[in-house]
Amino acid sequence: MRPRSRSRRGLAATSGALMAAVCAIAVPVSSIPASADPGRTGSARVQLEHLDRGLVAATTSNGVFLSWRLLGHEVTGSTASGMTGANFHVYRDGRRIATVTDSTNYLDGAGTSTATYRVAAVVGGHEVDRSATVTAWSDAFRDLPLRKPADGVTPAGESYTYSAGDLSVGDVDGDGQYEYIVKWDPSNAKDVSQVGYTGNVLIDAYELDGTLLYRVDLGVNIRAGAHYTQFLVYDFDGDGRSEMMFKTAPGTKITRYGKKGNVVSERYITLPKKDVRAGVSHTDDYRLSRTDYYAHVVRMFRQWHQHPEVVAGRWPATLEQAFGIEPRYQYPLSQEHAQALADHFMDVYAPSRSSRNNLRAFEGFILHGPEYLTVFDGATGRDLHTIDYKPGRHDDGLMWGDYAMGRIEPGNRVDRFLSGVAYLDGRRPSAVFARGYYTRSTLVAYGWDGRRLTQNWYVDSGWTPMTNPFNDGPHGRDGTDPQFGTITTQGQHSLSAADVDADGKQEIVYGGATIDHDGTLLYSSFGQMPPGSGAPGTSARIGHGDAMHVTDIDPNRPGLEMYQVHEGGRWAPYGYTLRDGATGQLIYGGYTGVDTGRGMIGDVVPEHPGLETWCSQPSGSISGIGLRGADGASLGDRVPGTNQSIKWAADMTTQIVGGSQEVTPTIGDWRRGTLLTAEGTRTNNHTKGNPGLVADIFGDWREEMLVRTADSSAIRIYLSTEVTNRKLYTLMHDPQYRAEVARQQTTYNQPSYPSFYLGSDINWSQVPVPKIWAPGSVAALGDQFDTQIRAGEVFGPVVLRLKVALVEAEYHLDQGRQAAAARALERFVRDLGQVKRPSHISGAAYTALTHQAGAVIAMLS
Repeated sequence: MRPRSRSRRGLAATSGALMAAVCAIAVPVSSIPASADPGRTGSARVQLEHLDRGLVAATTSNGVFLSWRLLGHEVTGSTASGMTGANFHVYRDGRRIATVTDSTNYLDGAGTSTATYRVAAVVGGHEVDRSATVTAWSDAFRDLPLRKPADGVTPAGESYTYSAGDLSVGDVDGDGQYEYIVKWDPSNAKDVSQVGYTGNVLIDAYELDGTLLYRVDLGVNIRAGAHYTQFLVYDFDGDGRSEMMFKTAPGTKITRYGKKGNVVSERYITLPKKDVRAGVSHTDDYRLSRTDYYAHVVRMFRQWHQHPEVVAGRWPATLEQAFGIEPRYQYPLSQEHAQALADHFMDVYAPSRSSRNNLRAFEGFILHGPEYLTVFDGATGRDLHTIDYKPGRHDDGLMWGDYAMGRIEPGNRVDRFLSGVAYLDGRRPSAVFARGYYTRSTLVAYGWDGRRLTQNWYVDSGWTPMTNPFNDGPHGRDGTDPQFGTITTQGQHSLSAADVDADGKQEIVYGGATIDHDGTLLYSSFGQMPPGSGAPGTSARIGHGDAMHVTDIDPNRPGLEMYQVHEGGRWAPYGYTLRDGATGQLIYGGYTGVDTGRGMIGDVVPEHPGLETWCSQPSGSISGIGLRGADGASLGDRVPGTNQSIKWAADMTTQIVGGSQEVTPTIGDWRRGTLLTAEGTRTNNHTKGNPGLVADIFGDWREEMLVRTADSSAIRIYLSTEVTNRKLYTLMHDPQYRAEVARQQTTYNQPSYPSFYLGSDINWSQVPVPKIWAPGSVAALGDQFDTQIRAGEVFGPVVLRLKVALVEAEYHLDQGRQAAAARALERFVRDLGQVKRPSHISGAAYTALTHQAGAVIAMLS
């Protein structure tokens, strides 16, 4: 791979004399053999974030609890009780109080809320890295203050307010600490099946102290609701800083703020030149009023005779045929006749299909106008590149089947979006965006090199054929594409990236189908319809569902498994399935005959091997579902909740987040009961009851819960303070888990899972030792070097020579020459050794700098 460095304050501010020295000694490009670039030699190192120690301290009734990260590159192997690597000294008020070897947490029984703490990594008996100093939180949570947007009013005169919604994290400035990306949802956000105007969607970027960096207002041409805006936050180009990527439209505006909260700048995204030439502007408003929609239908009817499906003879030649009435008009239709048929369609035909079809009230949707995908600089919000969203909507949903079912819902299936991050080549992250999953189903993967988006591959099922777009059943029908036609109706309300076939590259688990890393179809899963179903004995897709979980569920089987629930009811072979990740083959499952809406996995019965699986049981409980072991064994009829899981407990069992709408969130253990009641906070996404985010954002391997306060004045971050003796690296240095965290905000939020089995009966020998490249590592070494200089630990003429080596390493990384960067760092280490005298460098500084440089060299190797 070609890891890229980031511009860093210390190294970027190098003097002219130093830069001249660098140029004088820099290795010429021509002198570096092609094989020196691991991007061409197939290095298997995965690009993940450079993170700091992530030390946090929280006041508890038993003292001060400390928690910190073991970083992926520090891991050397495993024992029967945990991972091996660095040990840690714990300091209170500058005095060492403990050495921790079995974990990355510590309870200081004598600690007070006024004490200061730091930890130091110890390798070979020497301290090689010191954390920043922290003070204790007053409780086991802290608040991140938010700037709540002002209320608004829709064109229909309806007032709305804002609540903080889904969150994501990324290191947008390259300092090794996460910033927080918050999506604001208006109170009138809609499902794609619901009519009405919505307020604008807003996306903010915050520092942990509540400093608002910028706000992106998506504008009036992006509707608000769970299915519309899926925002990715990730370091895609490997410069050590996260970008943002999401769907935009004319009117999307970025407002930057100063440190005092003042507005620094306001600007709109840059429109594509072709659209500017066509007259598109940021004042355009593509929302449809009721009158607009009626006019839209009339135009559609006037052009009926020209529709390609009509011309090809696949659809009725006349609208009268489509509506099942006698012939009335000549084609092409006049304005008067098109209006008459529009009146019949809205007032007679649509209500005859369903009493819920009130198309005269249809308003607030965006059914035409430009659609874009924009990359934003994570630190400033500046738009970096905007392209057309692929695929475009094509029409208002007519070809997507939105008029074909009993419920006529223009703008529904056409506007179902998903997003995710995947390591498709096993090394670099790609962005994946999907549109549609009931009928036509599409996915596209992009790479970002810091300048432009490049399409990796595109998957398109093709249209699902219909004989009558106003009366047909397109679900479960193959699309027209010969390779991807079977993926229709297989997508979930989320997706996952996981290496299901163990080739070192992640696939896209789309639901009932999986796309291989190269964009080909790995499989699409079908099953036989059982007795009592809608079509006994026939083969049918396992089909769409609302929840999916991909990880090593059964450690006694090779590879990964996936657990899904399915909503097809009588027309699906299963209501829930556990399947093999590599082949999609059924391990166990069951027919329910109803929409099995939610499902979950977790280690809730620790004495039973593997993770348990369970799903929601509608009223009139379906016998035989209940709680199951990874081996399919029945473990009882009662089941835990299904909103969200969290890795909270010290023993690596799974806990469940409860509470939705106006119910106070809780964290509950299946055996121990309620462990936390998050007073004064709320979850998101209505009945789904999801926290804003559940992720390992700092501290040890356990997950934090991020929820909004009831008034959305802050994000409250909860920390588990149970003392654990299990030593595991931060989950953010597992590529599947990190990609899952970026995906968690997508549509119906699902938990994030690692690539290995994580449960109370974990086999440590099966936990992979991370093999990562962390962009920003050279810059962090430079920061450490500057700190030693300021402390007087390094001085004299050697400073310039050492700085030259570091700047040269950064330069080579910027040029994609990884081996040359490693050689510059090797010279840095040699120069350190040649001046190991008290007058030039202290013993402690020498140990720390050589260790850190050696770690970076190892990552570059």
